[in-house]
Order: sequence, then C-alpha cells, then structure tokens
Amino acid sequence: MNGKSPSHPSAIGIVILAAGGSSRLGQPKQLLVYQGCSLLRRTIRTALSVPHAPVFVVLGAEADSIREEIKDMEIAVVENLEWQTGMASSIRAGLGALIVTHPQIDAVIFLLCDQPLLRPELLQVLIQKQNRTGSAIVASEYGEVLGVPALFCRQLFPELLAIEGEFGARQLIQRYRTDVIGIPFVDGDIDIDTPGDCTRLAERAVHQTNIR
Repeated sequence: MNGKSPSHPSAIGIVILAAGGSSRLGQPKQLLVYQGCSLLRRTIRTALSVPHAPVFVVLGAEADSIREEIKDMEIAVVENLEWQTGMASSIRAGLGALIVTHPQIDAVIFLLCDQPLLRPELLQVLIQKQNRTGSAIVASEYGEVLGVPALFCRQLFPELLAIEGEFGARQLIQRYRTDVIGIPFVDGDIDIDTPGDCTRLAERAVHQTNIR
C-alpha cells in the first residue's frame, strides 16, 4: 500500500461490530444501559449522525434479543453465524453485505458498540482527516495504540475481506502502521468488557454529574 487513497471517498458506509458473546461480562454488553440508552443504540445513533452513510450492524451472540432492541432504527442488520471465530468474521460479514448492497461505497468506518463515550464529532474528524490527507487508513489513537473507530478506503477492501482471527481491523492498522493517520480519541480506552468496567463507567457518570 502506498499510504494514499487514489481519490477522496465520496461515499462512506459504517459497520458496527456487535456480534461478541460478552463472556467476561456475563450478559450482552450490547444491551447494557448507560444514561438511559443501551450501548448499541447509542452507537447506532452516533453512526446515523453521518449524512448519507448507510449503517450496517453485525450481530452474532443473542442476535434475536438484540435485534429486538434496535428494530425501529434505520439500519441494516447482518447476522454473523461464525462470530465465535473472532472479530475478523464480523468484519467480513459486515463489509461484504455493505458492498453488495452499496457497490459505490469508497470507504468504510468500523465501530464497536462498547465505547460508550464515542461522539459524532469523532466520526466527522475521521472523514475530514482522510479528505485532507488522502490516507487509506485513519484510525483513533488512545492508550498509546491505534484502533477503532477507524476509516479504511476502498483499496483495502480485499484485504479486509481476507482477514481472519480474533483481532479484526487492527491487523491492517499494524501492517500499515507507518502509513496510518491517527486522531486523538481521549475516551477511547473506556470500553466495557467486565463488571468492573461497568462500575467504573457508572462512577464516572456520577462524578461528571456532581461537578456540573
């Protein structure tokens, strides 16, 4: 990869990876409520803030109950029957469905549903940074790592559709590390994997309320 997309993406799709089994949490993290809204609905609302961007949500574990939670939202749902093999299978399922139904897509943004402090502004910055730099990958930077939310241009679709394993898009980010443009996501390392994470998130919300 030469690090530059041949043209600025004019059509962007969003794929939300929400197929995991939440084994360490003991309940579907997609349905956890934060500030009156489930984590998955919050993520979808953020994704829908990007104008004209089709939003695809990849489900796997507990797909029926989670689908019920989001049935009123203007999204497409893709069920990944291979979700237990790792996040790469969800990337293949989501991106594959996106480009079949929207073949004009020039870039994709991947999101997770367990970053509750994601804001629409970050997605706009991803897009604006790609427009200014022409980089084929623009990723979020937090906790001294580069990760999702991340934007990948069309030239990388074949490689995204070929990845395998547990770690998903981070494989490509590491492969092309010297070409990746990073943008700061201050709260990106706040995610929900364990009951302790839930407790810390709730305490943070209370603290923010008290200092207002």
